[in-house]
Amino acid sequence: MTSPAPPLAGKVAIVTGGSRGLGADMAVALAKAGAKVAIVYTSDSSTPTATAIVDQINSLDNTTDPAAIAIQADLRDPSSFPTIVSRTLTLSPSIHIIVNNAAVQLGLSIAEITPQAFTDTYTLNILAPMLLLQAAQPHLAPRSRIINISSVGARAGLPGLSLYCSSKAALEGLTRSWAAELGADGTTVNAIACGPIQTDMLDSIPERIKGRQREDTPVERRFGRKDEVSDVVVWLAGEGSGWVSGQTINVSGGWTMY
Repeated sequence: MTSPAPPLAGKVAIVTGGSRGLGADMAVALAKAGAKVAIVYTSDSSTPTATAIVDQINSLDNTTDPAAIAIQADLRDPSSFPTIVSRTLTLSPSIHIIVNNAAVQLGLSIAEITPQAFTDTYTLNILAPMLLLQAAQPHLAPRSRIINISSVGARAGLPGLSLYCSSKAALEGLTRSWAAELGADGTTVNAIACGPIQTDMLDSIPERIKGRQREDTPVERRFGRKDEVSDVVVWLAGEGSGWVSGQTINVSGGWTMY
């Protein structure tokens, strides 16, 4: 008896910020579910880790060759997006899943915010997902899945993180509008509001905030694991979530409930 095909077999995904942390875990999880994955990363220093993730994915038992590629691109440069899409299309004639994970988080008080810091944050956290969707839209298959990685800070509000929190609130607004605009062919658009997840980004959060969040998390009084977010990404990427769109799914162990 032959084994059933994995749930995302035949799908192609783009994961931004996919060379480390949460993005890397998402990329591998999508590949384990059968998708081919284009991992987008920015810095030269991330090339070895991006290459290692591609090698890991290409060695999985359920993959076809190649099952993953790494694409180095500056997401603050508008000219990068046609290249990301054209490289992704070497895996398949269509794109089925986009995970907008790349983001910058600057810990600045109101007095410390500069116009450049504002521009840098909103260019990567908001403009980049928009430009990637615009470049990919002509190649999106029906019933595609757009998944935006947000934060509980979009609604909770965290002191010293107003740029990050407000940009994630804007991303959730884009999520709802895109869901309304793209749904005619079965495409869904959703966001995941992550609570504190044990990644490198968590290290930039002041300890006074992290400690309070950990103690106020109902589920086991702990930070989340990367796989606990990636599991939701895989579900949203699949057919089982086809009647869910325009939603922000809170993945925080109950730290916020909305």
